[in-house]
Amino acid sequence: MYQLAGMTILKMNNLRSIGKEQLSIVALGSVDILGTQMKRGITIDIALWKFETTKYYCTVIDAPGHRDFIKKMITGTSQADCAVLIIDSTTGDFEAGISKDGQTREHALLAFTLGVKQMISCCNKMEATTPKYSKARYDEIVKEVSSYLKKVGYNPDKLAFVPISGFEGDNMIERSTNLDWYKGPTLLEALDNISEPKGPSDKPLRLPLQDVYKIGGIGTVPVGRVETGFIKPGGCYLWTHRVDH
Repeated sequence: MYQLAGMTILKMNNLRSIGKEQLSIVALGSVDILGTQMKRGITIDIALWKFETTKYYCTVIDAPGHRDFIKKMITGTSQADCAVLIIDSTTGDFEAGISKDGQTREHALLAFTLGVKQMISCCNKMEATTPKYSKARYDEIVKEVSSYLKKVGYNPDKLAFVPISGFEGDNMIERSTNLDWYKGPTLLEALDNISEPKGPSDKPLRLPLQDVYKIGGIGTVPVGRVETGFIKPGGCYLWTHRVDH
């Protein structure tokens, strides 16, 4: 996020001071701001971070992964055009995530169910495998995860499986010599390979309201996402409401 101008150097230095475990999350664009989140080491609420690739303006929706906050995860995932599934490659943690009640399985199923049809799978913490940056471990994870994603509804042959190290920065933006056996795209390149979803702009305008703000000097400001149709700058739009008696 810092290298892509999505974070200030002050914020980056502050996050560097909290240690390896948190920084590996930061490097993936998942930044826990709240004190409670820092203390517990997990994401609790949704956070949005913006950055640019050579092709797209991207918004990272940092959604909680812990099952205690699954409602927040559903809210965040439902807004996404592409899911980046972060897989812990370390011994024991991967097996826990891919087990019957594991979170890797849960997240993949939820993403597909909520209509996110494009996915990038990242095998994270490759610097902590045995041996380090193990191709055998990567192949094992790809085989196991591909089998499950196919059952969910994804086509594994069309998905990118990127071995990365969030902490060391391997294969995040630039290709890493530590993973010279890997010939596929980096995470940044994989994001550029995503197909831009085509919305139903030929349909009547539908904009479900998420919230309404009253701002002094401006007035009432409705906030929502355009689901069908389109809005043009300077246009005049009339919203009607129905009152049930």
